[in-house]
Order: sequence, then C-alpha cells, then structure tokens
Amino acid sequence: MIKINLLSEGRRPVVARKAKTTISLGGQDPNNLLLFAGMLLGLLLAGGWWYVTDAAAKEVARQVREAEAEYEKLRPIINEVNQFKKKQADLENKVAVIKNLKRAQKGPVHIMDRVSRAVPELCWLEQMTVRGNRVELRGRAFNTNAVAAFIQNLDEVEEFNEPTAKNIKKTGKGSSVSYSFEIDFGFIPPKEPEEDQQETAVGP
Repeated sequence: MIKINLLSEGRRPVVARKAKTTISLGGQDPNNLLLFAGMLLGLLLAGGWWYVTDAAAKEVARQVREAEAEYEKLRPIINEVNQFKKKQADLENKVAVIKNLKRAQKGPVHIMDRVSRAVPELCWLEQMTVRGNRVELRGRAFNTNAVAAFIQNLDEVEEFNEPTAKNIKKTGKGSSVSYSFEIDFGFIPPKEPEEDQQETAVGP
C-alpha cells in the first residue's frame, strides 16, 4: 500500500491554545464598586448603632414609667410621712417652749425662795430684779448689822456668787431711822429634775 504524507516537512501540527479566561465587569469601574461596598457597610453600621441606641432609649423609658408608677403608689404614704414629720416638728417646738417656760419660772421662784430664807430680822426687801444670771436687790434695814447679816446669809447660799453691797444710806431721824441698801450678785441656774432632762420621744 502506498502512503502519502500530505503535511509538508518541517511543519509541526498546530495545537489550539486555550484562551485565557477574563472577567467582564460590564464596563463598570472597580472604584465604584468599592465605594458602593463602603456605603453599604456604613449603612449597616449606622443601622446597628441606631438599633442599639433605640433599644437603650426604650429601656430607659420603661424604667421611668415603672418609677413613676411606683411613685404614684407610694404618694399617699409619702404624704402621710411628710405630715407626720411636720406634726412631729410642731410638737417638738411646743415641748421646747414649755420647757423654756418652766425653766424661766423655776429660776426666779428658786431665787426668791433662797433670798427670802436669807433675809434676817430687822431687814426687808423692796425690789428684786433678775437679768440673765445676775440678781439685784433693793431693801431696808433698821441697822447696818442687819444688812451685814443679810449679805452673810446670801454668801452661804450654794447657788449664789459672792454678793456685793452698795449705796448703803441712812434715812430718817430718831426712832424712824433706817438704812437703804442695794445688793448685787450672780447665781447658778438650778439643775432640772431628771424627768425634765429626758428627751421627749415622739414616734408613730
């Protein structure tokens, strides 16, 4: 059999090469796609932030509503407590006023009692003035010995400070002679009884 080679010598068979695969973007610029992706990511982040803040705001609003509802429930009790505190303050003020009045009454009464016991014979008082913790006495006596005895008796009273006599004057003639005098001294206020010193307890 005769074989005929139709290929020319020196030529090799042509092998078809595979074409490289290319991605077509449809004519779009890649920068535009990146910009779009960035905008989409920003919208997602903004949406997430809004969701979180909105949930937090709703939670705060819920807590406010609950607090307001609780306050409305407690309002009657709060009003009662406020009224009780006001009544308590008024009562404490009244008790303080009464104590001050009792103390003010006890002071002069106590002083008068001590002074009257110290007055000797042939001596009498015409006036007693109390200013703070000072006492001023004005009186008369038939002789200076009675005045001296009165001063001595006052000095022996524990609550009284050392008395000072002044303006001793002789008045009258004959059998009507007398001596006017003024005596000044300080005093220590009397101690209150234990029951008066106890605090008054006021409670519901």
